[in-house]
Amino acid sequence: MGRRSFSSTWLVLFVAVLAVSLAPPCAAAEIKTRATEWSFRLLLPSGVTGAESLAFDARGQGPYAGVSDGRVLKWGGCAVGWTTFAHRANYRKLPLCTMPVAPSEETESLCGRPLGLAFHRNSGDLYIADAYKGLMRVGPDGGEAEVLATGVDGVPFNFVNGIDVDQATGDVYFTDSSLTYPRRFNTEIMMNADATGRLLKYDAGTKQVIVLKDGLPYPNGVAVSHDTTYVVVAHTVPCQAHKYYLQGPKAGQYELMADLPGYPDNVRRDGKGGFWVALNQEKGRPNATTTPVKHLVGVRLDGHGVEVEELTAAKGVTLSEVTERNGTLWLGSVELDYIGLVA
Repeated sequence: MGRRSFSSTWLVLFVAVLAVSLAPPCAAAEIKTRATEWSFRLLLPSGVTGAESLAFDARGQGPYAGVSDGRVLKWGGCAVGWTTFAHRANYRKLPLCTMPVAPSEETESLCGRPLGLAFHRNSGDLYIADAYKGLMRVGPDGGEAEVLATGVDGVPFNFVNGIDVDQATGDVYFTDSSLTYPRRFNTEIMMNADATGRLLKYDAGTKQVIVLKDGLPYPNGVAVSHDTTYVVVAHTVPCQAHKYYLQGPKAGQYELMADLPGYPDNVRRDGKGGFWVALNQEKGRPNATTTPVKHLVGVRLDGHGVEVEELTAAKGVTLSEVTERNGTLWLGSVELDYIGLVA
């Protein structure tokens, strides 16, 4: 009886192992798709476009958005609408800025072009990455923004872009996308494989800027991780996200986090321990003969860099930011005249 039972057990185990070995490989976890085509549109004021980055203050007010005429605007709800929250010094004295008569691409070096925005919740300060004017800061009541830095180690900033704040330390992490090409000629960075970008840190204690990593290909958006142990850096080219470690045994190391299906812009923490990465354009498909079935404009990565969700939009729509707040996605674009909302 005992021997027959023993033999039967081994037979069952053999059949189980054989079944597993012959079974097809396990499919990858399904990636959730969320469409944005029918999102609610919050129109920007007439005459301005390009809410490249979005931010909400500690009171939940906003969004705040930097736009094409050089201002940072604040949304005060339907009753108030959009108001000017911040601007560079002497902005109101420049007719080209306050009453534009030329395309913003021709005046932004004079008027400023705020790109990345990030609040420090404890102080209420808003930090602004202005492509031309440098790293800036304005207090909780807004007004004229103070320039904190225009260069580091004797090398001036050329294309300040993404930004985030470590809420625990107050340190600010930001990118200078290229030492060769300014924002107006950003496509040249890709066409010429420029790799002169830098990841920078503004130390809240010393008030000094230091270079964390240089020689980077088109570093764009940045986001401090949920546990503040690393910073995620999106590289528009070559369509990747990297980690720069701030703490632990890997402190100071720079490593690949994810290959992305498009050209990334800003990165923002999500509500699940991961990150939203906005895609300005899908990655080209060599030898493709058909149009893609869907148009990707954003992806959600988990903390390990695995893609778990994707955003789609109508052809021609581009995103530069996906900000998650209370389950709602706020969508910014450097090209469009509105902000999208997706529940």
